[in-house]
Amino acid sequence: MINIRAACTLRLFVPVRGRPAPEVKWGKAEGEIKDTALIDNTGSYASLVIENVDRFDSGKYTLTAENASGAKSVFISVRVLDSPSPPTNFIVKEITKNSITLTWEPPLLDGGSKIKHYIVEKRESTRKVYSPITTCNRMSWKVEPLPEGGIFFFRVLAENEYGVGLPAKTIDPIKISEKPQPPGKVSVVDVTCSTVTLAWEKPVNDGGSRISHYEIELAPKDSEAWSLCASVKALETVVTNLLKGEEYQFRVVAVNDKGKSEPRQLVQSVVAKDLVIEPAVRPKVSTYSVQVGYDLKIEVPIAGHPKPTITWTKDGAALKQTTRVNVTDSANHTTLTIKDATREDGGMYSINIANTLGSKDATIEVITLDRPGPPTGPVKVEDISAESMTLSWEPPTYTGGCPISNYVVEKRDTTTTNWLVVSATVARTTLKVSNLKTGAEYQFRIYAENRYGKSYAIDSEPVLAQYPFQEPGPPGTPFVSSYSKDYMVVDWHKPPSDGGSVILGYHLERKEKNTSISHYIIQKRETSRLAWTVVSSDCGATMFKVTKLLKGNEYIFRVMAVNKYGEGEPLESVPVIMRNPFVPPGSPHELEITNITRDSMTVCWNRPEATGGSEIVGYIVEKRDRAGVRWTKCNKRRVTDLRFRVTGLTEDHEYEFRVSAENAAGVGQPSPATSYLKACDPTFEPGCPTNAQLVDTSKDSITVSWHRPIYDGGCEIQGYAVEITKADEEEWAICTPPSGVNATKFRITNAGHEYLFRVSAFNEKGKSDPRPLAATVTAKDVTIEPRFKMAFNTYSLQQGQDLKIEIPVIGRPVPKVEWKKDGHAIKETTRLNSDGGSHVFGYHLQMKDRNSILWQRVNKTVIRATHYKVTNINAGLIYEFKVAAENAAGISAFSKVSDAVLAIDACGECKLNQILQKSRKCDITF
Repeated sequence: MINIRAACTLRLFVPVRGRPAPEVKWGKAEGEIKDTALIDNTGSYASLVIENVDRFDSGKYTLTAENASGAKSVFISVRVLDSPSPPTNFIVKEITKNSITLTWEPPLLDGGSKIKHYIVEKRESTRKVYSPITTCNRMSWKVEPLPEGGIFFFRVLAENEYGVGLPAKTIDPIKISEKPQPPGKVSVVDVTCSTVTLAWEKPVNDGGSRISHYEIELAPKDSEAWSLCASVKALETVVTNLLKGEEYQFRVVAVNDKGKSEPRQLVQSVVAKDLVIEPAVRPKVSTYSVQVGYDLKIEVPIAGHPKPTITWTKDGAALKQTTRVNVTDSANHTTLTIKDATREDGGMYSINIANTLGSKDATIEVITLDRPGPPTGPVKVEDISAESMTLSWEPPTYTGGCPISNYVVEKRDTTTTNWLVVSATVARTTLKVSNLKTGAEYQFRIYAENRYGKSYAIDSEPVLAQYPFQEPGPPGTPFVSSYSKDYMVVDWHKPPSDGGSVILGYHLERKEKNTSISHYIIQKRETSRLAWTVVSSDCGATMFKVTKLLKGNEYIFRVMAVNKYGEGEPLESVPVIMRNPFVPPGSPHELEITNITRDSMTVCWNRPEATGGSEIVGYIVEKRDRAGVRWTKCNKRRVTDLRFRVTGLTEDHEYEFRVSAENAAGVGQPSPATSYLKACDPTFEPGCPTNAQLVDTSKDSITVSWHRPIYDGGCEIQGYAVEITKADEEEWAICTPPSGVNATKFRITNAGHEYLFRVSAFNEKGKSDPRPLAATVTAKDVTIEPRFKMAFNTYSLQQGQDLKIEIPVIGRPVPKVEWKKDGHAIKETTRLNSDGGSHVFGYHLQMKDRNSILWQRVNKTVIRATHYKVTNINAGLIYEFKVAAENAAGISAFSKVSDAVLAIDACGECKLNQILQKSRKCDITF
């Protein structure tokens, strides 16, 4: 036995003797010697030389020497020490919806070493790289879990002490699926004297493969002689050609690409005869309630054969079906569906079903639940007094589908705009309102409320809080009817009007004739005090100016007349508060911002509706930056005009403005702030794109390009819209997404006609005029013969320098590029490589622990650069890496494995025995 390592040279030298010189032949049991083997036979020796041996060179070699005296043979056993050959009899034993069982037998050639274990790998059909599944010592393996319906390739490789051998692969992709489960419930939809209509439900699980069709089988009752009567893709079919009066049983089988399911049989047998059933409609309940804004579904069972016609009406009129309100009918039910119910959907719904045997009707009431309508007016005001009055009203016409829980009553003094709650728990439709201010005018507001909310309000007319009667009129002129030296009898007549109330009595006064008033005494006091203070004791006129009063204090004044007999009864004034008679003005309104530039804006406004009783003397303009919180005064001098130009703004900042008016009483409330406006120069729609042209065409696509507009309208171009129309039509359609595209190039797919194109740009202000292509474009493949554009035929460089040769290649479709040297194909290495004629657009990186045989993919997406940071590695372990490039033709072979790297933190170059500190990341450069 001769043992030799793979890739070495096998030399067999055998001395030969014999007379006459024998004829020598080399042979090999169970095979033939390589054509590349060097055989040298002479009369004295025979030699066999095989260079670069591999596992297939193992075996028993024979040397036969023959002459006239006889023949002799010798055997030489050669064992090439190499990785194993592929495992044999690699088959798929079983497939389920989430697993697959693989089996195999040992390789024919074990490489001269015992098989250590087997490596099982898988590859998705859409990918090009295998990923490891497991390492095992058995010759079968169940791969799970797998995604149901997934399509995979599998392979298994044997490994001995010399390495991993060749793979045994599945030739065709394998779909992870199984036979489907039985169909769901089978039911009878209709029966006639010659047909039966059956329906069934989908299987709960399709086994991971799409159901291709269903097979319907029938058999006479109490018979097992099933026969195929229909094959359909739908979930319903009509079985025809039945014999009238015969009784049949049916079953349904689901079929996918893995086979047939178990059958699902109809529970009862069916007699082929015409059914006659009077129409019937049986609503489950007679009243349905739905809250406004919610969906309502009313399902009403029906019966009848022949199939009845079904008619829905609402409040006596035919029901109008819309996308929101619609009716669907089935064999046993009619269903009314109302989406986003509104108040108008409430009412009486009627259902009529009819066939040749008659008709039946049913009525359903739908109640919509919502906030109630407003109480029914007008509001009646009764029993009015100076301190109270009684309100009454009627319940709402629409109660919202449920009882009114309470009413809410509010009041306001007509001199203010503030409403105050009188009572929020009024149970009846009447309420006595007390504690009113005498002489004040009130208005009342009433809401109805139920469990779903509060209604709109109704308002009463303004009502004055006072008694319904007035002071009586003056009595008649008094006259003296009799007198003496001690008394006088004075008579008078009743007043012509008693003011609406009984006269309770009269007051009689007297004075001496020709007695004149000499002067008046004026006094004052604060309402918070009881003592009176003399303001003037000898006022001769009937008016007096009181000074030195305290602002904000409330005073009462009284005047007493004085004659020669003394002081008369005082006459008191009503309480008066010492304050300015004017109030600050109201707010300016209708603010408008015009003439916006990058550093200024003009603010315009209208005068306040209320001046406060004093003339407006000026305005104050304020601004606030969106990024700030404080208001800043804009005008240093008083503004008397109704416009003001605000300057000194910061470009691209957003500002809001407000204006206050000023009069003798002070500065009034500011106006509501304007919306935020950006300080920037005005912008417009952009100009149209330039240089619109055709870039490329194929049989189903067209690529066009263009340049940016010369004028962007003063703001950024947000995108472009490409429009298309057939050459013989005039209706344009947008073929880009609704938001447009940002690139200046666009590819239109699914094209197959002659077209016209035009391109428009748009910014925040709008869309530009379109720029059309100069001519019509037809979608067709363009072929271009491959050719090179070589700048040089000879390149010179010194030993040790890098050489990079770039040759432009033209061709359509993209030609395949192959490099050769001295007539032989170039074998690519890490030092010598080609991009295959297509730009390398990414890399794939794999890593493994040095003590493991399983490579792991590092990147989830294609790596664009030639370096990558690998994270989530285990500190202290030694890793190896390899990388593959990818271009339009596919993924290259992986590079040579990198040097082993220890996962540590290091400064500068680090050797394996220099462990400084543990780490969990490293940088890979390639």
